[in-house]
Order: sequence, then structure tokens, then C-alpha cells
Amino acid sequence: MKILIAVLVVLVLLVFGVGAQVKGIYNTLVTEREAINAAWSQVDVALQRRADLIPNLVETVKGFAKQEQSVINAVTEARAAMLGARTPQEKIEAYGKMESALGRLMVIVENYPNLKSNENFLRLQDELAGTENRIAVERRKYNETVQRYNTQIGLFPNNLVAGFFNFTRNEAYFKTEAGARNAPAVKF
Repeated sequence: MKILIAVLVVLVLLVFGVGAQVKGIYNTLVTEREAINAAWSQVDVALQRRADLIPNLVETVKGFAKQEQSVINAVTEARAAMLGARTPQEKIEAYGKMESALGRLMVIVENYPNLKSNENFLRLQDELAGTENRIAVERRKYNETVQRYNTQIGLFPNNLVAGFFNFTRNEAYFKTEAGARNAPAVKF
């Protein structure tokens, strides 16, 4: 009889121990998932700030570079795509389009010395540069948070608990474009 009671006590303690472990893993995964949402919110705020600066920048450039309408339209369309994107993955894709369009716009600016010396343009360019730095910082934090969450899901025994409670990997990373890894050609 004593052996049966001892076995029951051990089994009850084992069930409580496993339950506590599952509860801890579940709570960690929920915390990590919410950290992703919080990090995304910070990225979203920075992206919105940049989107808010674009109309002023476009109007300033329009005044100096009327013949560059295709690039100006590309920036305007990229901004509309960013504002229309709903999910993090859609916003990340729209961000890439915006990055490309703004890059082309800045190349055009080089052809207009009067525009480069315009006070309003210089102020907007400075604000945009500061916003780009904030976006880079928030993107890094977001990617680190997503990576930490995905790592938690992949670890044993977390993967068992994650599968049971339907936690899935988050693949919405900001990725570097293939061409961005190459240094620009220097002309001498």
C-alpha cells in the first residue's frame, strides 16, 4: 500500500512538473509573439512618418524637375502601396518598392543644383535621412524579435508545446535586396 501511495505521489508531482513546464513555455511563446507585435508597431510608426514626408518632398522636386514625371509617379505609387498595405508582409514588400523609388528620386536630384540648394528640400532631405535611420533601427529590432520567437518555437520541448497550441513561425522578416550587398562602382 505504501508503494502505491508513493507511486501516486510521484505521478502527481510529475504531472504538476510537466504542467508547470508547459505553462512556462506557453507563456514565453505568448510573450514573444506580443513582442513581435510591439516591435512591428514601432516599425509601422517610422514607416508612416516617412510616408507622411513623401508628399512634401515630391511637391518640392516637382517644382524643379517637371520632366521627371515617371520617377515622381513611381514615388507616389509606392507611397500609396505603403498606405494600402495591411499585413506586415505587405508593408515589407511596399517598403522595398518605396526604397527603390526614393533611390531613383535622389539620383535625379543630383542633376538639379538649384534643387539641392533649396532650403525646403534640404530640410525635407534631412528629416527623411533621420527617419530612414529610425526605420533601420526599428527594422533591426523587429527582425531580432522575430528571430528570437522563431528560435523559441524551434527549441525542444518548446516545439511540442508550440505545435499543440498552434504557434507557427513568423516569416515576415525585412530582407536585404540582392543588389544592396554590392558596393557601388567607384569611377575615377
